[in-house]
Amino acid sequence: MAGANRAKRTGTALGGVMSAGSVVLLWLACVAPSGRLGLTAAAGLFPMAAAMYAGRAAGYLCWAAAALLGLLMLPDKGVALLFAAFLGLYPVVKGRIETIGRLSVEWGLKLSWFELTLTLFWFVLQELLLPQAPDWLADNAVLLYLGGSLVFIIYDIGLSRLITLLRIRLNRVKGH
Repeated sequence: MAGANRAKRTGTALGGVMSAGSVVLLWLACVAPSGRLGLTAAAGLFPMAAAMYAGRAAGYLCWAAAALLGLLMLPDKGVALLFAAFLGLYPVVKGRIETIGRLSVEWGLKLSWFELTLTLFWFVLQELLLPQAPDWLADNAVLLYLGGSLVFIIYDIGLSRLITLLRIRLNRVKGH
């Protein structure tokens, strides 16, 4: 029982420290507009690392704390919403989806997650995130979804490779 309490405290502490790391990167995304998307995606690595080290609950705690702090403190609410709705949450959810064990179902769920999030951002949050959308983009929603899905697939594969690298590093640290 004492070990379970220690693990819970460790997960909570790790979630807090990792959420602080996410908020720092989100703040940098607000002040460095050319790196907005990349820094927001990098902020999503902290919840993923928390989930890998201390369990999925720590990952969700990290995501929730960083998302809430971002919504309250960041000057650019679009960055906070992008993190809260997708780039901060997806890396933790990805781990859950990938436990299904059927590749076609996993990819179907991942792409559905992306398409639903893209739809949310396009139809509900577009005014906040992209108030001056180019006319060609508004007229070519199919291109937006196809191109976005391709970029998402590349992102997911890159994230998988990063997760593999982190697992190798964590195993080396635990082994010594």
